[in-house]
Amino acid sequence: MTNATPPSPALTAEEISYEIRHDRDAQNPQVFARINGELKHLPALWLRERAQSKDQINKINQQRLFNPHELPLDLKLIKVKWCGDDQKRLMILFSDGYEGAYNIETLNHDLLPTQLLPIRKLWKSDLSYIPTYSWLELKDPPVTLAAVKDYLQFGFLILSDTPLEKDSILKVGRHFGFIRSTNFDDYFEITSRPNSNDLAYSSIALTPHTDNPYREPVPGIQLLQCLLNETMGGLSTFVDSMACIDVLKQKTPEGFKLLAEIPVKFEFNDAKTSLSMLRPILALDAKGNILGLHYSPRLDKLPLLEEQILQNYHHARNILAQLLVEPTFQITLRLEPGQCILFDNCRVLHGRTTFDPTEGRRHFRGCYLDRDGPENLFRKLHRDGIILRKPG
Repeated sequence: MTNATPPSPALTAEEISYEIRHDRDAQNPQVFARINGELKHLPALWLRERAQSKDQINKINQQRLFNPHELPLDLKLIKVKWCGDDQKRLMILFSDGYEGAYNIETLNHDLLPTQLLPIRKLWKSDLSYIPTYSWLELKDPPVTLAAVKDYLQFGFLILSDTPLEKDSILKVGRHFGFIRSTNFDDYFEITSRPNSNDLAYSSIALTPHTDNPYREPVPGIQLLQCLLNETMGGLSTFVDSMACIDVLKQKTPEGFKLLAEIPVKFEFNDAKTSLSMLRPILALDAKGNILGLHYSPRLDKLPLLEEQILQNYHHARNILAQLLVEPTFQITLRLEPGQCILFDNCRVLHGRTTFDPTEGRRHFRGCYLDRDGPENLFRKLHRDGIILRKPG
């Protein structure tokens, strides 16, 4: 198996061309963009919102100096022409009186796909490539780019040689993104202890789950760092929920729909906290694309539904539960001191096998990051011209 699937190719300026068209009376000009051969009309409102002159946009921070929400509904183009023979700028006069030049490269940016990101690669237990990097090598930006690319593709990343000082996990986390503080603080210590406020702080086995589905937003990324692992058990388990969801959708399309639409109540309560959130088990983005799961059988409560719908819902949930623990989908890792795994909290569900605390100590440390950190880092490194390079 190769290291990673290459990212989807971005459109380049050469793949976008522009056309100015007029009606028979040479009135009512219109601008069209041909993107990879497909012709798309650029409405006057779309163009006016992207005004580039210094009285319309701050050149340093690229933030607007006007409110485009107040533009007239019947906005039209009055005049459109090329500035010079190189066709790198359009001069456009609008019906609201604004006239300005439009840099084609800037328009190209808004016509590109919104995500210049690697294509996700779904995996099962037969995954032959475990993305692993030394923390010491990540000071080299090309290696960081390789690591974050792997993370975005596989949904997880293992780091070795990470520092073990008390709050050093925050340094590791900040290399990839933005720390998300929760009711468990900026970071948390995971050891077996009596009368704990979460089953994570026990020695029992934990089935695959999403952390904190009762929070808004759900933490996007989790870091788990091994400090001590002296027991025979306590192995870490991981499953790519995207691979399971694919099978779920094939087995029961109706059930998939129910899990995507019906909200479930997730709750967490302890002496200092009372958190509750309604959300579907299937995690979707604003466009309806699947992100993974909000899944934690320890914390969810079956909604009150008409009995037949309830049975259909539970049937789909039951199929999903079986897929998540099926050996075909799950990988099991023994993390050693200094190793840290970074994983997408909704895509890559995690758990652990049971362990006997009398055999020795098992001490992990964890923290959360916002989901968009690695995506931001990937785009920034590309923008800065960094060329990907694997270590060694």
